[in-house]
Amino acid sequence: MTTLAPVPLERGGGVAIWRQIAHRLEGDLRAGGVEPGARLPTEAELAVRFAVNRHTVRRAIADLAGRGLIRVEQGRGTFLQDLVIDYPLRRRTSFSANLLAQDRAPTHDVLETIEIAADAETARALGLRHGAAVVQSTSIGFADGVPVSCGRSFFPGARFPGIAEELRAAASISRALASYGLADYRRQSTRILARLPSMEEALRLKQPASEPVLVTEAIDVDLEDRPIRYGVTCFAGARVQLTVAPEPGS
Repeated sequence: MTTLAPVPLERGGGVAIWRQIAHRLEGDLRAGGVEPGARLPTEAELAVRFAVNRHTVRRAIADLAGRGLIRVEQGRGTFLQDLVIDYPLRRRTSFSANLLAQDRAPTHDVLETIEIAADAETARALGLRHGAAVVQSTSIGFADGVPVSCGRSFFPGARFPGIAEELRAAASISRALASYGLADYRRQSTRILARLPSMEEALRLKQPASEPVLVTEAIDVDLEDRPIRYGVTCFAGARVQLTVAPEPGS
């Protein structure tokens, strides 16, 4: 990536020059010649390398950034994205299991766990009456010490008395629910949307407020299809790729 030796491009072949540059750069990045987090050559250096103008290079850079391969920091330069996680949404979706499967170290920081009255949306998701007691847990999820998610989980207070303490002690939803005899549960539904983060979310995820996030609104149920958790989770869009695929054997 650091060499300025001219790289031949196919002109007039039907593939836009900027796409060819993006393809060549992606190949260099995936070949492992650049350490995660390393600064890439400047637009001017890449323009010399490919014998094109900087506008063409800028378009190729924008394509790579849009796909989460690199990040552009205003005033600092362009860097190889140091963390991109494939996050499968499965019948049993577990933050820790997803990260451990990719040799990442998962940790959770529980910011707050309080009992509140369910608003209309939370009550509907959990099958409760409006105003019923629910426990809200606010947390940040980390992969190798880098924040990748933040959000809130809501649990029926009457069904899980004392779950606030269990969540704080276990720092794991699965372990907390297991203490109530729920060794297994499943994802009933997941709604996915993209939007810009709030200032609070951007600060927690340590990302620019102008960078989109992916949001999941999920309902987990027990084996008798009774709702046990409603969660709204915000994922750093440049660090997490949500994937949906059929379950093995389905």
